Amino acid sequence: MPIVSNSASFHPPYFQFNGHLQSIIPGVFREVKNVQYERERFILSDGDFLDLDWIKKENQNLVILTHGLEGNSNRQYVKGMAKMFSQKNWDVLAWHCRSCSGEMNLKFRLYNHGEIGDIGEVINHALQTKDYQKVVLIGFSMGGNISMKYLGVHGKNIPPQIKKCVAFSAPCDLKSGAEILNNPTNKIYRDRFLRKLKAKIEYKASLFPGKIDLNNFKKIKVWRDFDELFSAPLNGFSSADAFYEYASAKNFMPGITIPTLLVNAQNDPILTPECSPKNICEKHPFIHLENPKKGGHCGFMLANDTFSWSEYRAWQFVKGEGHK
Repeated sequence: MPIVSNSASFHPPYFQFNGHLQSIIPGVFREVKNVQYERERFILSDGDFLDLDWIKKENQNLVILTHGLEGNSNRQYVKGMAKMFSQKNWDVLAWHCRSCSGEMNLKFRLYNHGEIGDIGEVINHALQTKDYQKVVLIGFSMGGNISMKYLGVHGKNIPPQIKKCVAFSAPCDLKSGAEILNNPTNKIYRDRFLRKLKAKIEYKASLFPGKIDLNNFKKIKVWRDFDELFSAPLNGFSSADAFYEYASAKNFMPGITIPTLLVNAQNDPILTPECSPKNICEKHPFIHLENPKKGGHCGFMLANDTFSWSEYRAWQFVKGEGHK
């Protein structure tokens, strides 16, 4: 599809004058009120569990929301999208990747950008729970990568109820994404991710003695080191490069068979141009690529508005407007 060019309408609040502020301020200060989830503990086929947060109102359509790295259903970008679609008379399912709901998962592995078995089980469970007529996938950052990889891998074999997908701030190229995290200006994001993941890995090591060498944390100098020493072995890969190849959605996006909108802001501090693969999107019959000049990473906050620009944009695309 032609590259979408109607992004000029997004204007952040005047005080959010760069990509860092547009990324950080919404995450810290934006409050989304009146979102009430109903939690379900879902047992996976391997005996592990996921926690699913639902908003059910006996609607015929369902939106499935997938959070970002170390995110959860209470992140402002998830709650805002949940509120938007709930008000439009859709059911909502905001699911948690393994270990992200506040309780450590049972199996040795955690979760990663390219693991699509879990989202597949979540989708199938949702369709068995109720006879939904239409399902839309919306993912944020890592969740956008997961959603698009799932669609690309399964192609025409996805459940027919899945009609569209929207991905915001998706790191479709994990190798370049790891490299940009090493920029000095991105230290705040790198340190936050490492701090939270380190705590989880330390706890996991206590549950599985002898399987994780915590001394490897002392060897981490750049983000790739973390992936080489922890992400790859925890997920059964021989190296960081093998993990990046497996996890990057852009390697699977040609297989997508439903209308999909990928929105990556040009000033996103932790994405690279490789994460917006124009060479794939401009020739693809279903993928719409949109690169607003502003928005930051999962930001897109509007001044004096209940909703963000990304929430309006997702609804516009899902209902069939503004995506040609």
